[in-house]
Amino acid sequence: MDTPPLSGSDSDSDDSLVTDRELQEAFSRGLLKPGLNVVLEGPKKAVNDVNGLKQCLAEFKRDLEWVERLDVTLGPVPEIGGSQSTSQNQDPKAVDPEDDFKREMSFYRQAQAAVLAVLPRLHQLKVPTKRPTDYFAEMAKSDQQMQKIRQKLQAKQAAMEKSEKAKQLRALRKYGKKVQTEVLQKRQKEKSHMMSAIKKYQKGFSDKLDFLEGDQKPGARSTKEGAKGQQMKKG
Repeated sequence: MDTPPLSGSDSDSDDSLVTDRELQEAFSRGLLKPGLNVVLEGPKKAVNDVNGLKQCLAEFKRDLEWVERLDVTLGPVPEIGGSQSTSQNQDPKAVDPEDDFKREMSFYRQAQAAVLAVLPRLHQLKVPTKRPTDYFAEMAKSDQQMQKIRQKLQAKQAAMEKSEKAKQLRALRKYGKKVQTEVLQKRQKEKSHMMSAIKKYQKGFSDKLDFLEGDQKPGARSTKEGAKGQQMKKG
């Protein structure tokens, strides 16, 4: 006969029973204190592996020049109104870590002492300590990466110029075809007009031969007629 599955309340009761058993065992071994129902673990043992630390230090330690390291070990500068000997002999632990103002002032004075000691040394090594006047921001990318970006931008600009030239060329071709079509239509219209005038002349409906001078401009035609009139007057 199959046993029905346990409901949520049954499983919770089983967990509580197991927990109660564990607590009873812990109480019998004296691991529980009055007012506690959780087994306390013992304090972790601190391990100071000096040899292991020295080995790790030797693995990543590099013998570099000071200008590559820029490390100094100095005490804070003397306080205003204090003496140099008092500042150098002052115990760092004398600063109360809970006092935010004194703690931050201690950091500031120590950094100030490092700057005062390092700047003359950097000047002696001819290392620049000031940024150029045209300096705006530090580059987040290398020169090689910026060169790649520049090449991509130039290629994109060249492609855009090429596309624009092709677009203009297509527009010129389209305009040229339009002008050519208009010229052909005009010539066809003039030809039709001339053929119609010739037919009228052949049938006797018209005695004018103006269609023979169709290619000449009206101004030129009037000039010719004026010249002929002057010659007739002279004659």
